[in-house]
Amino acid sequence: MAWLDILGWAGSALLIYSLMQARVLRFRLLNLVACLVLIVFNAMLGIWPMVAMNIALSGINLWFIRTLSSERHSDVAFDVLEVGPHDEYLLHTLRVHGEDIDTYQPGLAWDAKAPGHTAYLVQHGDETVGVVLVRDAGDGVAQVLLDYVTPRFRDFSPGEFVFRRSGLFRDRGFRRVVTPAGMVAPYYDRLGMRREGQSYVLDVG
Repeated sequence: MAWLDILGWAGSALLIYSLMQARVLRFRLLNLVACLVLIVFNAMLGIWPMVAMNIALSGINLWFIRTLSSERHSDVAFDVLEVGPHDEYLLHTLRVHGEDIDTYQPGLAWDAKAPGHTAYLVQHGDETVGVVLVRDAGDGVAQVLLDYVTPRFRDFSPGEFVFRRSGLFRDRGFRRVVTPAGMVAPYYDRLGMRREGQSYVLDVG
């Protein structure tokens, strides 16, 4: 029954690996797969209490996955708050996530004193899950300097809610939004933006 031992070890390893995930949706998906593997393993050995426990955990994971998936593109799951460029909570968030921000958008230079800078915090309840920083590049162009998502919500791309609500830019007189050049793992093509060089462009209606 060497294959059964391999199945048990694989399920246990996947269960441990799932607990190491920072992304909430990825954690639930991996944990569900691990539970399903362990259901088969324990059923083959006739360890019914472990089978029952993993069935229960699978049900819990399925419930969370359904809830999280329904929030991925829901307009009511996230709130967008405009804050001043000098806002202390904004600056604190940038400091706390500075190293991670540099991984995805290296070389960010945020000058809170510069004119024409605006900032948006993306909230999920009382948790800040994203930051979008914008500079007025003139001629009706809003240049995005930073579009950052915290690790827990990186499967959700909550920054898209800033761009969806075009009134945030239209009310400031912007006609176009240009995303950062060279951003790692951009998602803007899914929002219907068009590519221009290394950036994406959104026409504000």
